[in-house]
Amino acid sequence: MRPAIVTIVLLFSSHLCLAQDFQAQFKAAGSKSDTAKQSEILLLWEKSAPTDAELFTSRFNYHFNKAEKEVVQITTYQPRNVESLLVSDSLGRPAGYMWSTIDYDVSEVKKGIDVIDKGIALHPNRLDMRFGKVYVLGRISHWAEFTTAIVETVEYSGENKNQWTWTKNAVKEDGENFLLSSIQTYQLQLYNTENDSLLVNMQEIANAILAIYPNHIESLSNLSITYLLAGDYDAGIIPLLKAEQIDPKDAIVLSNIARAYVLKQDKANALVYYKKVIALDDFQTKDYAEEQIRMLESVED
Repeated sequence: MRPAIVTIVLLFSSHLCLAQDFQAQFKAAGSKSDTAKQSEILLLWEKSAPTDAELFTSRFNYHFNKAEKEVVQITTYQPRNVESLLVSDSLGRPAGYMWSTIDYDVSEVKKGIDVIDKGIALHPNRLDMRFGKVYVLGRISHWAEFTTAIVETVEYSGENKNQWTWTKNAVKEDGENFLLSSIQTYQLQLYNTENDSLLVNMQEIANAILAIYPNHIESLSNLSITYLLAGDYDAGIIPLLKAEQIDPKDAIVLSNIARAYVLKQDKANALVYYKKVIALDDFQTKDYAEEQIRMLESVED
């Protein structure tokens, strides 16, 4: 029996090296923008190691890179927050601005999403696959699917207890903190769209997190923000008060509670909470709280 075991181990080792070699070849072809060669490598790779996790991430990246298209535009106005080139006419007079944006072939993106979904099904603990999918959905502004992918990841974290892996199946240390801090950046991405219709998406994500991690202060704050922006001040204050119970010395939470009471036009409670901020003696928030108190006290009831 021993020779058979040795043979199996050698075969496995050979198979692993072969998969790593495919990945190196794929990256080398990518550095030369040789998509035809990449496609050829992927076909050979799939025949050799059809369940290899790196095969799925490589195919996903292949489709997403193919989906990216640079679109050059010329306008009479200078675009905001975009680098542009001033274009002059034959007499040297300003004629407009040339700039570019990235557009995406949605059908090609879908091929990548389909691939990574299969990868996630086979390797559910690979967090890089899940976050890669979220990233791409955000780039093409498919916010419903973006939100669903995040919620599914949060829910699965309750099953795998945050035993996440990353590229080449490396174990992700402190999985819970990494997961939640990463999702916080996605919440910020939704918030920065300044699209109020996406507040419900932020609520859905926050509620999914709180169902498993009820003491997650950032999610309580996010939930509060969605209500405050919608003008529902009473609902917005509730999660903040819960966050205060969890950490009564969190200056951001206390400041947000004070601000919520200001919005509600509850001067008395706003003053109470700004004074709590000052009592923390945090130089970063103390001056701000003192200024807010002066402003509130200068306003007649």
